[in-house]
Amino acid sequence: MRIALIGLGEVGRTLAEDLAGHDLAAWDVKFDDPGSAPSRYAAALGIVPSRSAAEAAEDAELVISAVTAANDLIAAEAVAPGMAPGAFFLDMNSASPGQKQASAAAIDGAGGRYVEAAVMSPIHPKRAASPMLLGGPHAAAFAAVAEPLGFAGIEVFSDQVGKASATKMCRSVVIKGVEALLTESMLAARAYGVEDRVLATLSNLLPSDDWEKLAAYMISRALEHGERRAEEMREAARTVAETGIEPLMATATAARQDFSAQYPQAASAAGVAGMIDAIRAAMPPALPGPIDTSTELREEAAQRNVPA
Repeated sequence: MRIALIGLGEVGRTLAEDLAGHDLAAWDVKFDDPGSAPSRYAAALGIVPSRSAAEAAEDAELVISAVTAANDLIAAEAVAPGMAPGAFFLDMNSASPGQKQASAAAIDGAGGRYVEAAVMSPIHPKRAASPMLLGGPHAAAFAAVAEPLGFAGIEVFSDQVGKASATKMCRSVVIKGVEALLTESMLAARAYGVEDRVLATLSNLLPSDDWEKLAAYMISRALEHGERRAEEMREAARTVAETGIEPLMATATAARQDFSAQYPQAASAAGVAGMIDAIRAAMPPALPGPIDTSTELREEAAQRNVPA
């Protein structure tokens, strides 16, 4: 099968390795730089970089879009002119239902068959066999050809575009939110010297075999992939906003993930305390002191006619 990969980052590279027995084409926005990671991946995999997304898609029976969340629609529109009639377009990006529906319109309008895929776990260790929810009117048809390619974790979830991505985005509000909460909680708890007790008491309400281990893992993920996670959370916020709900938590999570992305080196430190200490050591020296809210609280109490 001729397969085109749009985006050769972590996900695209992993799929290229798993699909190496097929005729592969690829395009990435960073191919202009021979020293970029996608350019190096293409060389290592023996893939000749295409000059454009449309060129990569020419004659492909399957086009896989694995770009950053903000580029979901941009990638679909760039591919559309090169789509072969009836070719599948697998959208694996973490984007909102609205973005996915717009991408579907671009691909289907060009004669392709759009399929949304919500990847419900990190791409490693299961790689192409990771659990994925498929959506759209062409999802069932794609499933028939996907499993022989190694997509063992697929589930045809809906014949409507948007429901699979909505599931992933709403899940991300919780999962990425917990990462952000743990990072912020531990930054403060470590300053007070109580991080061990905080983690120990979490199991009273949120059972876990090892909160220290879980917190270290989740904080490290935010440090290593904060930029990408923040972008995904902005799409999660868009998902929430598309329902008419103000995305307060998703927006705040995106901000904290952006914060974590500034300190990737801290992920190599040992344990929660080590990572938090590394973050604080790298933070700007002029940290704000304790906030005196007493006056503000008294004024608020007075306005509500309650004792301060």
